[in-house]
Amino acid sequence: MDRSMSVSLWCEEVEEDQSQDQDQTEARGHTVGSSQLRAAWDPTVSGHRVIQRLLHVEERYTPSILYITLIQREPERRDELAKWALEVCCECGCDEAVFPLSVSLMDRFLSASLSLPVSPCCLAAGCVLIASKLTECDNVAADTLCAAAEYSFQPSNLREMERVILATLRWDTAAVTPQDFLPHFLASVEERGDGDSGDSEEALLSTLRRHSDTLAAMCACDSRFLGAPPSLVAAASLNCALRGLGDKGPAQLAVICEALAELCQADLAVLQCYSDMIEYSLRQRLRSGLQQGPTEKEEEVENERPGTPTDMREIDF
Repeated sequence: MDRSMSVSLWCEEVEEDQSQDQDQTEARGHTVGSSQLRAAWDPTVSGHRVIQRLLHVEERYTPSILYITLIQREPERRDELAKWALEVCCECGCDEAVFPLSVSLMDRFLSASLSLPVSPCCLAAGCVLIASKLTECDNVAADTLCAAAEYSFQPSNLREMERVILATLRWDTAAVTPQDFLPHFLASVEERGDGDSGDSEEALLSTLRRHSDTLAAMCACDSRFLGAPPSLVAAASLNCALRGLGDKGPAQLAVICEALAELCQADLAVLQCYSDMIEYSLRQRLRSGLQQGPTEKEEEVENERPGTPTDMREIDF
């Protein structure tokens, strides 16, 4: 390698032709995930040792107490940015790990700066762009993010915001999110299966994963869960998903809940409290979505335990 060659870590990629980007975006929208190769689940990278490592690392990515306190006073603006990022991720067909990571980046940036930039949407878009680059083979195009914000900022502004975010976070962007814990917690639930057949057990785990992802995304949009450890959010989301499916008895749910509390190193009462908070938040959003429909369904939503939607877009964020 020529030592005289200057090497820079700044994001200086050249924007491709817009027509080519548009064609790629449209093709990606029709075949979400088909162009990405995924490695099969490897049991050797799971287990108690990996969970302990994630529990140790997650503490360094928690926003400051001052930021959490300030956000709790006026959570609307932060929640609006998180909901906008969720809409963009859904429209672009991003991987489920992109949205929680982008919200984590946004919260950590705001925790370090304690002030919103001139264009808050540009900040949210920059976090989505960074998270997409970290977790996907084909990241979201800058022009796509600008279009989602109705061109309130230009691609050059987005690239500059990306530099500011990376400099503020000192390039420490691979944060731990609830989605990092869910596969390991699901593996533990699978080990405690009740002897079902392979096909039904696999379908149950797939459904649990989708429901848990949905509930964890809902928590990311709710400032009441800001500052909660990702492991606790993941365990509570999985616990609520198991409750919502209703295919296990109270004794089985109690055993799994105790196992989840042990895995995330949380008190059982705390896990149950967060599970109830998630169900309450879900009930509020489902009731909000029914306000435009028949009024006779509101009492039914109030009295029954809410089932867990399989898609984030089924919840009125």
